[in-house]
Amino acid sequence: MKIVIADKSHSIYAETICNTIADAAQVRGTGIAKRKPEYIVTKMENGNAVIALEGDKFAGFCYIEAWSHGKFVANSGLIVHPDFRNLGLAKKIKKVIFEHSRTKYPNSKIFGITTGLAVMKMNSELGYKPVTFSELTDDQSFWKGCQTCKNFDVLTRTEQKMCLCTGMLYDPNKAEDSKPKEHNYDNKAWTRLKNLKQSMFLKKDKKNEPSN
Repeated sequence: MKIVIADKSHSIYAETICNTIADAAQVRGTGIAKRKPEYIVTKMENGNAVIALEGDKFAGFCYIEAWSHGKFVANSGLIVHPDFRNLGLAKKIKKVIFEHSRTKYPNSKIFGITTGLAVMKMNSELGYKPVTFSELTDDQSFWKGCQTCKNFDVLTRTEQKMCLCTGMLYDPNKAEDSKPKEHNYDNKAWTRLKNLKQSMFLKKDKKNEPSN
């Protein structure tokens, strides 16, 4: 298994990557921004992605997005092919893309929004902190990317102040040193937070449903 910085030669995997992301979202029943192969290819050509391969077989992927003129960057589209799940590969990919982001954008804040508890844990271990959406980029190009997510109405209702996703941020100016450290991660606390958000917004949706 190798995890490398993707380039143009890996464009043959773009459609497979998009399909794997879409299939995973459908299985989990979670909201996710859709990606197109052309967009993934652009990330590869610009050196803003990493790909995991087992020989010639696609195993995993993640890419970098830059926002607010490079003030913020996000590690997006993290996915592992079903044949390689439960092997710790996602964590390895996350670490490689995080280190690549810090090398290529040393002064940028690295952020992400996610509903996945596993991703929250990985982010926490890398030094991310939970933050309000107001501390993330205000670049509308980023938030427009949420339009294909099934929870976009929640984001719109709250005027981009909150959603079912949790915002997390790594600020290099506040890091104690250049290397990520182990952080305490309370899985039960994250689970309660996720359930609380879902309960709150589902109740609002039911109140807005027309009566028979």
